[in-house]
Amino acid sequence: MSIVVTGATGHLGRHVVRQLLEKVPADQVTAVVRDRDRAADLAALGVRLAVADYNSPETFDDLFAAGDRVLLISGNEFDKGRVRQHTIVIDAAKKAGVALLAYTSAPETLRAALTDDHRATEEVLVGSGVPYVLLRNGWYHENYTEQLAPVLEHGAVVQASGEGRVSSASRADYAAAAVAVLTGEGHENTAYELGGDEAWSFAEYAAELSRQTGKEIVYNPVTPEAYAAFLTGAGVPEPMAAILAGVEASVEKGELVVSTGDLSRLTGRPTTPLAEAVAAALKG
Repeated sequence: MSIVVTGATGHLGRHVVRQLLEKVPADQVTAVVRDRDRAADLAALGVRLAVADYNSPETFDDLFAAGDRVLLISGNEFDKGRVRQHTIVIDAAKKAGVALLAYTSAPETLRAALTDDHRATEEVLVGSGVPYVLLRNGWYHENYTEQLAPVLEHGAVVQASGEGRVSSASRADYAAAAVAVLTGEGHENTAYELGGDEAWSFAEYAAELSRQTGKEIVYNPVTPEAYAAFLTGAGVPEPMAAILAGVEASVEKGELVVSTGDLSRLTGRPTTPLAEAVAAALKG
């Protein structure tokens, strides 16, 4: 039996693998990667590497074994048919007879177009007969704290979210929830709505940045159309810019407020405060 993590060289995947090693021996962990060269740090930890690609069904042949527990981290290739990609993994897991497949989805409350692939993948997974867990991850702090350079340069947080609030948490928090599910018992056929303990607004985010940097940083709310234009001007492809602008509209409606407490319950600790994530990002 192995615990198998797909997308293991991604930001979330690396967190999951490292946290798994605090719970289970390295020889029980398999990291699925597309490029072995990018996974040298994981190999050095003693985990098994498996090379496979969501776009190549044959690479998943015989990758899983009966009794494995699998974390399917959703793909980020929006232009390559993510539902088809995810289905390749689900079909291979079903054929092998895995004990559990956990999928990183999105909050049930989020209605933006970004979630269409997640909902369709959930349908495939639930209908497959494979014991499943839906990890409906809310927003990551890092979605914002990794983009601080232009904010600090211009002294402004530019979003199209109005006074909407976000229940974000750190990638490490969401990874800890995945590890709890992969190493624990009694999670089969369950959906968890995951988000940070404290929801915050972008005005509060700007104020926190001001407090920690000693510079005046304001929140500059714009329309979704202006936000999309802002993104395309920064080099984001138009289809992706439209998707991200749609998320902004969802934030304004309160769709990224997750108040279930599932994340802190699964991990057994409070979620990482936004202020802590800001401090870490500013330290570089």
